[in-house]
Amino acid sequence: MRISEASTAEGGAVGSMRDGKLDQKFLLYGEDDSPNNYLLNVGLTGGGGWGTPRHRHNFDQIRYVLKGKYPASPHKIMDEGSVAYFPESVHYGPQDRPEGLEMMVIQFGGASGAGFLSTPRREAANEALKAKGEFKNGIFTWVDEKGQTHNQDGATACYEEAMGKKMVLAPPRYDDIIMMDPKGYDWIPTDQPGVSTKRLGTFTERNIDIGFVKVDAGATFNTGSRGQIEVLFMSKGNVTVDGKSYGEKTAIELLPSDAPVDIKASEEALFFTVTLPKF
Repeated sequence: MRISEASTAEGGAVGSMRDGKLDQKFLLYGEDDSPNNYLLNVGLTGGGGWGTPRHRHNFDQIRYVLKGKYPASPHKIMDEGSVAYFPESVHYGPQDRPEGLEMMVIQFGGASGAGFLSTPRREAANEALKAKGEFKNGIFTWVDEKGQTHNQDGATACYEEAMGKKMVLAPPRYDDIIMMDPKGYDWIPTDQPGVSTKRLGTFTERNIDIGFVKVDAGATFNTGSRGQIEVLFMSKGNVTVDGKSYGEKTAIELLPSDAPVDIKASEEALFFTVTLPKF
């Protein structure tokens, strides 16, 4: 089990592959070169906003809006508190994120097994590419030895620079991103007093599961055992785990090998939960 708080987690800004300012706190991450590699971060859009062209990735993403409204595409606006699943190989954008937008994002290797490129490797590739061309409006432009100009999505360019090979996209499993409004779901009581759940959905043949757990003040949530990696993100509340207190924007990683853990809420706690693909 690993626990990380945004208040003390390391952070960084997205490099020049995108336009604008996006500051991130990196709470949890997996293992490089594993199909289950992942990154859970909390991002805050800085002054002037932040944007991308329409693009797609060879990994999955799940986004949870903490503050503000997120324009995933011009006609797909996520309200505060909403959740969306961004499957690998599916286009979204262009994005024009407003200043002050705050989101929790988890990016992870999708069902195809292509994995996820870690942030340090991506940013190192971003720096290396500056010597070969220019990033502008989220696009990387360079001129080859024959004098021909090439344009490529900035994130794709960073991936190919880091990996030394062309990005191969799996056939899309879905035709669009999937937006969910948790307010439209009911809380379902569990057999643990004071603990209730909302399951938003399960996706792909590898059982990616998305939902919420609510723990009433004074109640204890026992995580139980699991067969896949689970991550919990507490968007509000205060809890105690193994005698230590944690506040809002705390993330917990639970591996299949981890023993059940008691999480006691000193005030009502809301956890956003993601079960990563089973490989």
